[in-house]
Amino acid sequence: MLQDAAPLLQVRDLAVEFGTMDGPVRAVENISFDLAAGDTLAIVGESGSGKSTTAMAVIGLLAGNGRIAEGSISLAGQELVGASESVMRKIRGKSIGLVPQDPMSNLNPVSKIGTQIAETLLAHGMANRANVDKKVVETLAAAGLPDAARRAKQYPHEFSGGMRQRALIAIGLACNPRLLIADEPTSALDVTVQKTILDQLGRMTAELGTALMLITHDLGLAAERASHVIVMHRGRVVEHGTARQILEDPQADYTKALIAAAPSVSAVRLRPEVFRHADAAGPAPASGPTPLTPATATATPAADAPATTTPRTPAPAATPAAASVDNILEVEGLTKLYKVRGTKDDFAAVDDVSFAIPRGETVAIVGESGSGKTTTARMILKVVEPTKGSIRFDGQDVASLKGRELRSFRQKVQPIFQDPYSSLNPMFTIERIIEEPLTFYKRGSGKERAARVRQLMDDVALPQSMLRRYPSELSGGQRQRVAIARALALSPDLIVCDEPVSALDVLVQAQILTLLGDLQREYGQSYLFISHDLAVVRLISDYVCVMRAGELVEAASSEEIFTNARHPYTRKLLASIPGNELDIAV
Repeated sequence: MLQDAAPLLQVRDLAVEFGTMDGPVRAVENISFDLAAGDTLAIVGESGSGKSTTAMAVIGLLAGNGRIAEGSISLAGQELVGASESVMRKIRGKSIGLVPQDPMSNLNPVSKIGTQIAETLLAHGMANRANVDKKVVETLAAAGLPDAARRAKQYPHEFSGGMRQRALIAIGLACNPRLLIADEPTSALDVTVQKTILDQLGRMTAELGTALMLITHDLGLAAERASHVIVMHRGRVVEHGTARQILEDPQADYTKALIAAAPSVSAVRLRPEVFRHADAAGPAPASGPTPLTPATATATPAADAPATTTPRTPAPAATPAAASVDNILEVEGLTKLYKVRGTKDDFAAVDDVSFAIPRGETVAIVGESGSGKTTTARMILKVVEPTKGSIRFDGQDVASLKGRELRSFRQKVQPIFQDPYSSLNPMFTIERIIEEPLTFYKRGSGKERAARVRQLMDDVALPQSMLRRYPSELSGGQRQRVAIARALALSPDLIVCDEPVSALDVLVQAQILTLLGDLQREYGQSYLFISHDLAVVRLISDYVCVMRAGELVEAASSEEIFTNARHPYTRKLLASIPGNELDIAV
């Protein structure tokens, strides 16, 4: 009886340090906790707080310069600290499963998805050659992938970001481990698939007695799914307790700051005025943008909007801005067809989509993974050519742009990509990455470019001491902030934001969203904001377009969408927001 009552995982006085040129650095200090079979423990905190380092120490996958300096880690009575690599290889996958954060760098790009799952199943004796294909399909289906048999034959590059994350979840669950470590497992997933995955994880813990260690920056998710929460800051535990205790009655100032900054907890009901630069002109319109005829708003900022705390260094001047028009971007009848491999059929990734972005406004596109959001953005960026339809930027047909006009368009329209791991050159320093657009387009002198880079580092809350580092030396959230700084370098008129804050913890997320709002008020920048996080969308968007299976099913003002959604699919998305039903004071 005593053995049965003992926690599955026991961590005592854990300290992890990394060797650097300046000597050892403690990333985790004096961490202790228990996790019982069937329970879910959420570890929350901002990027760099030690969440993932703690998880990697448990599974024995610390970086080469990392080591456990002190403490004990026990799994079902077996001590893991000091265990040989051969012992840990047997434990990983079968006893401890892992769902890592980054889907692209953790999948083999030259191996089919099904093959990668089969390798895990065969290595741990969960399948044999005769039934492995069937097991692969069952595993993918359990992770929420539709048409699993066909998907198993595809490669990672043929999956969307959310689908790749689901493949990683399938691999982590393949062997029904006793402990599953999920490091930001749903950060790349839309809310409906996120709910499917979390429901599946919940069933697994209930039916199989599997313990779940959930590493997340989403406090709504932690509140809804975890029985206990640990809050970490700078490598230490600042608060721990039940989810309700932590989120309803936080004691530590840091925990209070996390909760106050968490849109997934409160933004469904609270829309901060700081993001409504048009509020000074009156309330939001009752209905949003009908195709090509959205309401325009060029009003000055609200009188009570907070001032920018530091003066900004604008990008060195380029060519004069074009004459002002109501809409900076107009999309009409946009369609993108792809040939389906092995058939003569066409697949409509985007089907007859029309909308407009008023100058100085934010239009968000929301929808599930595979709905056509990113494909629409790539056509607007002129990375992918549309099959049909038109895109007009500042009154010019984007399809006809060539030479000097195309070069000017590239400077005025900048992207922020979803994946901070693959969108940064690993051979460049952070300084060179941010300065590259300025250098390429010959903006300013070397001194002016250096000043601009330093200001951008301040804007995205990164210390200037990181300028000489490389992307591999930064956390996921820090890399995304670098990508945002690079997009802002040229002070573009339109920024296409493809999941720009999905990798960020709530505190930095709030800083970035505030930064985007500040820039919009100061410089009249326009945003196309693509996201599956509807709470974030409500904070920053003026209008919302809802896409499903390549089609635009609903378009309205942000307030209309979130208070009076008309399409059943939109209502389904809203109902799936983590923490939607929680009543937590902030």
